[in-house]
Amino acid sequence: MIYLTGFHAIEERIKSGLSCGPLFVAKSGPRAKEIVTLAIDNKIRLERIGTFDLDGLAPDNRGIALQIEDESRKADVSLENFIADLGDRRDVIVLILDEITDPHNYGAILRSCDQFGVDLVLCRNRRNAKHAAVISQTSAGAVSWVAQAEEPNLVRAIENLKKEGFWIYGADMEGDHVYDKDITGRIALVLGSEGGGISRLLRERCDGMVGIPSLGKIDSLNVSVAAGILLYEARRQRINNK
Repeated sequence: MIYLTGFHAIEERIKSGLSCGPLFVAKSGPRAKEIVTLAIDNKIRLERIGTFDLDGLAPDNRGIALQIEDESRKADVSLENFIADLGDRRDVIVLILDEITDPHNYGAILRSCDQFGVDLVLCRNRRNAKHAAVISQTSAGAVSWVAQAEEPNLVRAIENLKKEGFWIYGADMEGDHVYDKDITGRIALVLGSEGGGISRLLRERCDGMVGIPSLGKIDSLNVSVAAGILLYEARRQRINNK
């Protein structure tokens, strides 16, 4: 079992309606009391527990902890069903994560996905970030809201997206300035791993590479920071085109 301890992560998990509980309560400060009330309203079982015992379950707790199953590797949707449900929607954003292994980066990316209206996060079903509690806490609970799909073969997934009119852009600091690129419509952004970048086979399937203009002296931005900037630009262009 996994225990969520961050206030935001617990709150968003309960609000999402996904399976969870019980909520273990050792001590209730003002913020914890709000969450206890939310849990009661949503019929989440409460269990009073001693501080020592709660520390044994979830050492970094703030007086409460929410039990969930380890769902960090479960997909919310399938790519096939996602495509089938698109209908005639023109503006769609898919984010493809090519072996993002740091759970803090993964969680931060999901937080940006929630803020900027990403329709689907797509990743491989192997060698990606795990650790549900870290991801949920880093994403401030966004993991409970952002649709995710897992595919064993991302190359085939990209080919299927292209058949549905998606343009595929890889993130690369040497790519065309994203501010000069039209990334409206049906697009998929590919983000590579923290160390190796986008794999060769995925890079070859991209319709173009986009980068973020930088004045810095170091090599590149952290992948989660880059994701936030690229997704902001995609959303900004959509707003300006209305």
